[in-house]
Amino acid sequence: MALDITDPVSVTKAAEVATDVTILINNAGSSTGTDLLGDIDNIRLEMDTHFFGTLSVTRAFVPVIAANGGGSIFNMLSVVSWLSRPASGAYCAAKSAEWSMTNALRVQLVEKNIRVLGLHVGLVDTDMVAHSTAPKSDPALIAKLALDGIEQDEYEILADSMSQQVQAGLAGGIPSLYPELP
Repeated sequence: MALDITDPVSVTKAAEVATDVTILINNAGSSTGTDLLGDIDNIRLEMDTHFFGTLSVTRAFVPVIAANGGGSIFNMLSVVSWLSRPASGAYCAAKSAEWSMTNALRVQLVEKNIRVLGLHVGLVDTDMVAHSTAPKSDPALIAKLALDGIEQDEYEILADSMSQQVQAGLAGGIPSLYPELP
């Protein structure tokens, strides 16, 4: 069954069919390469995919997971949840919103015995970043880290040195994250 996370009917059908779910992996993605002053339709696509789509799927499956005694919801985040780059501002803003959603849901769903995890990573060797020559993580390694995190009841997984470095930079504030600013 195909699932379009931006289509409420598709999301509802998926939850009606998959009634034995205890682990939900939200890993849908789009990357338009749009800055925040660019095409508003591309900006909406990023938010519809990463925030509203992920939220829609999560909302549909929370009753299913709860009815099955609990489980885990895993959100594939990004290092840009914490660090924005102007050229891809729409993607960065959407991932930041998804990170905030992940944090809110992890607190809200704990009493339903549902653990919400987020995985932050720099670049993963997928079609979405095929154009980049920067070092990329192996998708198989990221999948293993995700499953290990679920098994170990983690809340947040930092998949690579870039994620670890940027998270550490959060404590340094704006000058640490954006040294190019005057």
